[in-house]
Amino acid sequence: MTQAAANAESQTIAPRTKGAILEVRGVHKSFPRPSGEEQLVLDNVKLRIEEGEIVALLGKSGSGKSTLLRIIAGLVPAGEGEVIYRGNRVNGPIASLSMVFQSFALFPWLTVLQNVELGLEAQGVEKSERRRRALAAIDMIGLDGFESAFPRELSGGMRQRVGFARALVVEPDLLLMDEPFSALDVLTAETLRGDLLDLWIERRIPTRGILIVSHNIEESVLLADRILILSTNPGRVATNIPVRLPHPRDRDSAAFRAIVERVYSFMTQRRPSGEQGVQGFAIPLPDAPVGQLTGLVEALAEGPYNGRADLPELADEMGLSADDLFPLLEALELLGFATVFNGDIELTGSGKSYVDADILRRKEIFGEHLARRVPLAGHIRSLLDVRTDGRVPEEDVLQELAGTLGNEEAQRVLDIVIEWGRYAELFAFDEGARELSLENPGER
Repeated sequence: MTQAAANAESQTIAPRTKGAILEVRGVHKSFPRPSGEEQLVLDNVKLRIEEGEIVALLGKSGSGKSTLLRIIAGLVPAGEGEVIYRGNRVNGPIASLSMVFQSFALFPWLTVLQNVELGLEAQGVEKSERRRRALAAIDMIGLDGFESAFPRELSGGMRQRVGFARALVVEPDLLLMDEPFSALDVLTAETLRGDLLDLWIERRIPTRGILIVSHNIEESVLLADRILILSTNPGRVATNIPVRLPHPRDRDSAAFRAIVERVYSFMTQRRPSGEQGVQGFAIPLPDAPVGQLTGLVEALAEGPYNGRADLPELADEMGLSADDLFPLLEALELLGFATVFNGDIELTGSGKSYVDADILRRKEIFGEHLARRVPLAGHIRSLLDVRTDGRVPEEDVLQELAGTLGNEEAQRVLDIVIEWGRYAELFAFDEGARELSLENPGER
């Protein structure tokens, strides 16, 4: 055993007791739009992290998960409300809260050892002590022998191990993780998740609570004692799902699959009318390319599914994360090609007709549904129909959308509708002139 490992083993770690480590009380957060209006991202968020538990934070893209985590870490101020850590209000970064980022966030000009020492140096830890603790953390996380390596010499998994070592070396009371495994390949992510869980279960780290933001439902059920799901536009804690399964957890067990199904079912529930808080044609749309929509519809119609599939099974089969799958599901429901309920998806009659049609008829079906069911597409077509030249500048539509959605979201939404509309031949788009039209570009 190395001296660093012996020192680490000799530490006495106090038992985890019950009680709140951290509370989020009525947190609101808005960001200014270019128009001067405020975009509400988080609305009256309330949650608690208890001692001895791992909590996973799930939500669709845009639900404010990462923003909430940064508010908890003291990196971003809340607009309203407060974060209370151990009875004190969080007004900035706290030494006892440590964070692991998705992007590794290593300094490329520093060695592994120097990267791990950074947090201790910021805390004013004496040089010999920080060297001892950094070496112990590197050994514990499985990077012994790579102390002098630079980040460019390491694989993605090893770079993330450095990120974990840097977070754990300060002996955090609460460990915050922002999608720490999402940038890794499947096998590396699985190994690193298992290693972290072993450190936690075997009490080899003094950390008393973990909060992990994830987009992976199975990962959340695998790790967490509780799963919090945020709603979208704005983000609120919509539900709290307990995971009362002993570790290690069997992914194939009926109890594990039942919880996965429950999470999928909740996250695909149809929201009450008006929840998005926008009216008319200026509504957010899911990022769903036509090619992926068509591929998903075809997969549902074929093989074992025969038009209906269990969402967790479908996600596994197609290798889709929640962030990849949910926009496609929303788009298929919006277009009327499928319905989603109780964690299942089923093709509608229109969806089946779309699959069975040839290429030209598919375009017609898509266009009919697009014009009827997506207000922005119908609005653009109406504008074009009344123009004598059959052309509308892109900027005109963006200005209409920006008042409600903001400039960036307006461009994103319009780009989606343009892609859908061009495929359906409902309207065309001239990239050079930045104009929508009823004719193909270049045929004027």
